[in-house]
Amino acid sequence: MINILRYTEYLYIIVAGFSIFRIFTDWNTDRSMAYMFIFFSIVSIGMFLFRRNYRKKFEQRKRDNNNL
Repeated sequence: MINILRYTEYLYIIVAGFSIFRIFTDWNTDRSMAYMFIFFSIVSIGMFLFRRNYRKKFEQRKRDNNNL
């Protein structure tokens, strides 16, 4: 289960990278789409940080329970 959580974290980073790429390519041609991709990139980075924090807390709790 932990491995799946680790992979989904990095999917958010890939989505953020793609969104940033689209921001640079669409900025001069379609500004409204660029703003939408700015939103996607911010949400993706936030979700990456949230999921990473959640996974580390879960792993720490599992380690603490195994040491008892």
